[in-house]
Amino acid sequence: MNHKSIKKLVLAGILVAVAVVGGTFSVPIGAAKCAPVQHMVNVLAGVLLGPGYAVGMAFLSSLIRNLIGTGTLLAFPGSMVGALLCGLCYRAGHKMYLAYIGEVLGTGVLGAVAAWPVANLLLGKAAAPLAFVVPFLVSTAVGAAVSVLVLSALERTGVLGRLGEGLR
Repeated sequence: MNHKSIKKLVLAGILVAVAVVGGTFSVPIGAAKCAPVQHMVNVLAGVLLGPGYAVGMAFLSSLIRNLIGTGTLLAFPGSMVGALLCGLCYRAGHKMYLAYIGEVLGTGVLGAVAAWPVANLLLGKAAAPLAFVVPFLVSTAVGAAVSVLVLSALERTGVLGRLGEGLR
């Protein structure tokens, strides 16, 4: 394993821990527990580590949060689809705003629609196909907004550039 891979794994582990701890601060909206910290972490992972790491981290965060009782099964499709689209959008254009848009559309629309069969089949909650769009959009919009602040601060201080160089 090379030095770059180790740095990526360490950063991924730290961000998963932030998502798990931050997931204890969730707001229930309908059947969903809205956890904006997860969405902030998705954007940071998508920008700094890429779509593969972002999806893996979203899966691990969701799994750990479910195991400790701070998440629901809806966290899997919502966070994983958002993380994937965030990372892919950033990779396509290397613009921060593309990552934010990818996270919001990925989680808020596509992830919300993907959560519908999970709710109906696995959780036994009868819901309309678009029932999770509004709660997921609220959660991901807040998380993406926080990530704008975090990434802007990292960029202004030069940390983002140094961090990015160490991961490439």
